[in-house]
Amino acid sequence: MKAISFKLSGKTACFRKPDVNVYTYFTYNNIHKPALLGLLGAVIGLGGYTRLHDENEWLKKEKKPLNEGYPEFYEKLCHLKISITPLAPNGYFSKKIQGFNNSTGYANAIGAKNEERISSYNLQTFEQWLENPQWQIMILDDGSDEFQKISEYLLGGKSVFIPYLGKNDHPAKIDQKSVQPITLLEANGNFIDSLFIKNFEKLDGWARESDDNPYFFQEISPYSLQKDYHFYEYESLVFTNYEITNIPEDTYHYDGKNYSFI
Repeated sequence: MKAISFKLSGKTACFRKPDVNVYTYFTYNNIHKPALLGLLGAVIGLGGYTRLHDENEWLKKEKKPLNEGYPEFYEKLCHLKISITPLAPNGYFSKKIQGFNNSTGYANAIGAKNEERISSYNLQTFEQWLENPQWQIMILDDGSDEFQKISEYLLGGKSVFIPYLGKNDHPAKIDQKSVQPITLLEANGNFIDSLFIKNFEKLDGWARESDDNPYFFQEISPYSLQKDYHFYEYESLVFTNYEITNIPEDTYHYDGKNYSFI
């Protein structure tokens, strides 16, 4: 078995949480699978939410049945198994709050009603950004045409659209690209060096003796898209140096480390 591996990084990133109803929009700590599939779709030129919306607007105008499927990138890439490893000592990235001023009439109800005075009004919003995030990403070779095309574009340094980390304010850097042989991990009672789906109620093992600081990072993160409305579906993801007594399926070994593919 083999997988393509690369380092994904940027100066900043924002993977906005959709369930926030306060003055600041917050971000997930790590890139999640739907966002990563969107980035890979941008690399090979697959359509996203905007293209699906525009297509349905045209179909509605022509009085034809709407496309009720997923965005193209998710439809074609959701079968891929992906490993995400945060390249931070404990999996946690620093964050900061960034403020924005939006003076367009569309962003402000008062400004929109008083077109002559639009420039007098600002909508001020705030976002939480990750600072200098970086991950090791691995994609399992499943023999599909999509995997072959992604490998070709990544290894060749090609991209149809500009990849970014959550939104176009955050350009993504992709480097350290390689194809690596991996083997399926079958033994129980071991360590996992990537994010993995939590499948236990409590930890029974010990942290690695070689690590000075034991850590356990857990985040409820988007894992897939719900079909009818494309809402996120969630899983609890864990990053830890504690021993895991129940190794998840699709965990592979490479270069002395174990990676869970989700």
